[in-house]
Amino acid sequence: MSTSKITMKSPTPILRIFDEEKAKEFYLTFLEFELDWEHRFEDDLPLYMQVSYGSCIIHLSEHHGDCCPGGAIRIEVQNLELFHSNLLSKKYKYACPGIETTPWNSLEVSIGDPFGNRIVFFENLQK
Repeated sequence: MSTSKITMKSPTPILRIFDEEKAKEFYLTFLEFELDWEHRFEDDLPLYMQVSYGSCIIHLSEHHGDCCPGGAIRIEVQNLELFHSNLLSKKYKYACPGIETTPWNSLEVSIGDPFGNRIVFFENLQK
């Protein structure tokens, strides 16, 4: 059986959130992702939304069955030092992330969201 016609693309992570306002403050205002869409089955039911930054897409869900809080994702970034500088300039009161050079030859900025999820933004230093 040939698999030459099968193509896979980057996965879309789903992160658990508990508060729409805090999620939007963190992902849209602090990290500068864009809100692509929101979905609720009814007004008083949990929110499911998609945010993006260029081709980086993340789904955020208040639905308890979609995922567990405390997940972690890694996002590759070009010009991580500029991204880090932009984050610090906002003086976001809930995070002041550092930047580090790792033993595996990358620069990394690790940030926890308000719901216990960890996002590691990284840039490979290997040329």
